[in-house]
Amino acid sequence: MRSLATISLLAVVGCGSDGPTPSEFGLDTRPSNTTCLARARPTLDTGVVVARQWQNITFNQPLGLVQAPGDNTRWYVVERNGQIRTFLDSATSNAQVQMFGSVAVNASGEGGLLGFAFHPAWPNKLEAYLSYTRNPIGGDPAPPSCAGSGFPFSSVVARFRSTTGAALDGGSEEILRVGQPYSNHDGGNIGFGRDGYLYFGLGDGGSGDDPCSAGQDMGSLLGKMLRVDVDVANGYKVPADNPFVGMAGVAPEIWASGLRNPWRWSFDRDTGELWVGDVGQGTWEEIDRVVKGGNYGWKTCEGFHRRGSTTAMCNTPGMADPVVVHGRGDAQSITGGYVYRGTAMPSLVGTYIYGDFATGNIWALLFDAENRATPTLLGNVGGNTLASFGQGHDGEIYTVQINGTISKLVPAAPQPPDTFPKKLSETGCFAAADPRKPVEALIPYDVNAPLWSDGADKERFLAIPDGTTIAIGDDGDWDLPIGSVVAKTFAVGGARVETRLFMRHDDGGWGGYTYEWDDDGKDATLLPAGKLRELAAQAWIYPSRNQCIQCHSKAAGGTIGLETAQLNRDGVYPSTNRIANQLATLDHIGMFAAPLAAKPDTLAKFPDPVAGTDPLEARARAYLHANCSHCHRPQGGGQGTMDLRFATTFADTDTCNATNTQGPIAGATVLVAPGAPGDSVLSRRLHATDAKRMPPVSVSVVDTDGARVIDDWITSLTTCP
Repeated sequence: MRSLATISLLAVVGCGSDGPTPSEFGLDTRPSNTTCLARARPTLDTGVVVARQWQNITFNQPLGLVQAPGDNTRWYVVERNGQIRTFLDSATSNAQVQMFGSVAVNASGEGGLLGFAFHPAWPNKLEAYLSYTRNPIGGDPAPPSCAGSGFPFSSVVARFRSTTGAALDGGSEEILRVGQPYSNHDGGNIGFGRDGYLYFGLGDGGSGDDPCSAGQDMGSLLGKMLRVDVDVANGYKVPADNPFVGMAGVAPEIWASGLRNPWRWSFDRDTGELWVGDVGQGTWEEIDRVVKGGNYGWKTCEGFHRRGSTTAMCNTPGMADPVVVHGRGDAQSITGGYVYRGTAMPSLVGTYIYGDFATGNIWALLFDAENRATPTLLGNVGGNTLASFGQGHDGEIYTVQINGTISKLVPAAPQPPDTFPKKLSETGCFAAADPRKPVEALIPYDVNAPLWSDGADKERFLAIPDGTTIAIGDDGDWDLPIGSVVAKTFAVGGARVETRLFMRHDDGGWGGYTYEWDDDGKDATLLPAGKLRELAAQAWIYPSRNQCIQCHSKAAGGTIGLETAQLNRDGVYPSTNRIANQLATLDHIGMFAAPLAAKPDTLAKFPDPVAGTDPLEARARAYLHANCSHCHRPQGGGQGTMDLRFATTFADTDTCNATNTQGPIAGATVLVAPGAPGDSVLSRRLHATDAKRMPPVSVSVVDTDGARVIDDWITSLTTCP
């Protein structure tokens, strides 16, 4: 498959010409760029903005934000590593943050310090409760009987006491323990209801598709909402009015069942209603309003549907429907929030506000006259950051972001008119008279290991503002300056179908915008959301802006493909009719913040996965880097713990004979089974054309050549390193 840039050049020079001239540099001077610059983000006029609080205070993977009963002046932040830190609302720097308490945790997988709640009688009763995961010890209850990956840790709720109220004492009493068969779907949130009892939300025990069948196993505490009375001398007791007290074979602690991973839930402080964000498997994310004895369907149902289906409704007697669901284009890891009870935004009072970790979206759940729920997008805090929400005693709502930032939802000033270009010809990146032609400021480039895009030919460009440069990190990844634009045009069967612009805005964040080419091929129109279009021979999926950010995450460096080892190759420059090394050319015209450390022929270079002659493992690893590593890397948002970056040793990818945390795929249970691609989830997902596909975009056409490289590599393996 040739790049569209090569195809376009052949059209210019003609089949009978000698083609581009090999040269030392493709360009002699850096083109000026006064038009192809990142625009202001499209206006989202919701009356709400997300404003960072405590500008000079940051935290280490925060997962919770609470206030103590009766005290409006102080905040407490739960950090995943086992620490609780406190500061006054008026604090202005990290120096004013104090340690309130800590506990030893096992923070592998999705573990760590996951929940914190003051006793409702604080400060008259100086007790607080922590929910966390720790290494199993003798006497811990065994996990449910299922095909698991061992006993990685236990989920614990412990009681801590305080002598002074200024900090928790060192000792604690573990009052409830549950063995975890896998390292994900731990739930872990705790909180007191208006009834004075402690509620504890637990996930289904992990892996994928609930191999323990915990959600519907009423003898297991996993996949449940629990309710216990902690106002006893030791441990806890079960309230007499729990719904399943006295029923044979049913754990009496259970308040509600059928939950997959209740990641963040809360009580409406006015009504007492319990709102839960339940993370979906691979098709639907859901919001539930949980009641006594309710069964919320997992693993029989996912959202309103049968598990894994987008069409078949659940319709199972005894199982409650969610309030609202989101498909994977909107959300991938729902984060429950709070019902707004503040005063700053009167129109939102009584509205449930929640979000999504993967996309960073924040919604308000509005109801019409017929009580139908409709999510209204309020804003976005960036992908793979929204770990939790917090609510002050005043009813105002805060976001807790895993990158260490805490923000607050506040009223927005009146928004200016939306001036974002609605046509590709209006962007300043392509000729206004003929947007098929890029402006001179757009510099073409190509990559050694391309991302598969349903077989489309692609044309790639980049542009940065005048007077700026590109910084190259130690890992070879490129950091483009604010104002930069990266463009990619896709063609299927010789016809343009889409042009994507990826812009780095004034706030330092990136935004992705899709333009659909009109039927006459003369211009392209901005899409407000994702879209499915049937072409002559295949379907074409236009990604939503949220989906762009899911892959182009902060962990991936924003852009994908712009790195030294990818661009270390010859490229074609139509404006000069030359072919030259791209790194040498960009260095020559002053695009880099510092000169290249060495000549390109001595620098890293990814092999061509399909057509190259490099060793098979190197070609396979280059394919995985280009197609998978933007998600499957630390903090990348991909499920599980694998790290598929090219520079990661095979042993450290955490794939060889590693159990798939999302469950079996077509009978395969491990990510890479040496010698057996048919038993390897990695291979199965490359061959899929449904929700199990990897990567999870452009899923209508299988990359047979790329899949063959991965299969050949897996076949060549004889053992794990």
